[in-house]
Amino acid sequence: MIIGVPKETKIGETRVSLTPLVCRHLVDHGATVLVECTAGAGAGFSDTEYQEAGALLEPSAEKIWARADLILKVKEPLAEEYPLLREGQALFTYLHLAANPALARVLLAKRILGIAYESVERADGSFPLLKPMSEIAGSLAVQVGAYFLQSPQGGAGVLLGGVAGVQPGHVVVIGAGNAGIHSVITAVGFGARVTALDRDAAKLRLLNDRYGDRVTTLASTTANLETIIANADLVVGAVLIPGARAPTVATRKMIARMRPGTVVVDIAIDQGGCVEGIRPTSHAQPTYIDQSVIHYAVPNMPALVGRTSTLALTAVTRRFVEVIAEKGLERSLAEDRALANGVNTSAGKIISEAVAKALANAGGF
Repeated sequence: MIIGVPKETKIGETRVSLTPLVCRHLVDHGATVLVECTAGAGAGFSDTEYQEAGALLEPSAEKIWARADLILKVKEPLAEEYPLLREGQALFTYLHLAANPALARVLLAKRILGIAYESVERADGSFPLLKPMSEIAGSLAVQVGAYFLQSPQGGAGVLLGGVAGVQPGHVVVIGAGNAGIHSVITAVGFGARVTALDRDAAKLRLLNDRYGDRVTTLASTTANLETIIANADLVVGAVLIPGARAPTVATRKMIARMRPGTVVVDIAIDQGGCVEGIRPTSHAQPTYIDQSVIHYAVPNMPALVGRTSTLALTAVTRRFVEVIAEKGLERSLAEDRALANGVNTSAGKIISEAVAKALANAGGF
């Protein structure tokens, strides 16, 4: 099997889908690994390290796409990469098709076997390839929010931890899944006042047990959201429905009641966002102001810490990629239910029910 690792093309993306260590194991399993020159530079891995691990360096992304049976990426292909996809090729990456009908159409037209990291699901309902990036994004959301709350960034001039005699800033986290919990952990570490909202009482109970009165927990109802968001310095949207488009939980009316210079960070933006009307931004231009509130919505937020994110991601993708290299795609999918759950597209059809429903709602499918 030929496995291709092209350099990521999304703005500000520093992650790479394969480390030299995992590359060595794939080569030992009999795979040929093609790595685009400088693909690992953003994460601190040199071309020499890949060569020493047995990879073949290729200066041309086009040649990698043309030769590889399996393309291994971090983020979904961008429009300029669509022509490079080869009929019947396999693609293993974060796809987020529920919010990307254009890419879905290309994968169907070219009969791509599209396996989405975010859809790989174990029998216990966990998503092992989604979890580490959710955790990192959750932690970063508070760091990013704290930065943009600073006065030179146009923020309200609020220090989340406060000082003696001054009330700490108020962080509101909507959603208490993996991303939301890590936002709470980081916000508590900053010394902020923290309110977490979720529809699942069991998740809120876990936060109560862990933090006591350091975190206020509330049911995620419209009434509670309206009241709490209006008094927030930083709102973190961390609502996720695996495979589906993110539901809108914070309306424009709610956000409009926030004070000028406060901040909204939408972690769910790669699934369409959970803040009404929010639009994707980039690492080059990470924020915009709407209704006097700073909005941050970078879909590849974990790229801010490229090495940590790469090591965390490849630690969980490694097992699946090594099995594919050893057994081939057909046998791997037949024997590994979790991996098979990750298939979003195959032979010109949408396989994932959640993705199919989201795309049907988007129209044209």
